[in-house]
Amino acid sequence: MNEIAEYIKASRRAAGLTQKEFALRSGLGLRFVRELEQGKETVRMDKVNLALGMFGMTAVPGKLKHGDDA
Repeated sequence: MNEIAEYIKASRRAAGLTQKEFALRSGLGLRFVRELEQGKETVRMDKVNLALGMFGMTAVPGKLKHGDDA
């Protein structure tokens, strides 16, 4: 999840948006955006996809890379 958190944070900043502005534009709560960008491991995937959708991306299921299944 950290890659997603880093991507969203970097993309939001590149778009010149504060966390509050991003939350308002995406329809997400400010608390969720903060927790997502901090890499909280237990977040709702539908909300993660709303955030990613702001940048034309989506999270999809995939196989774990070796070493990620610890």
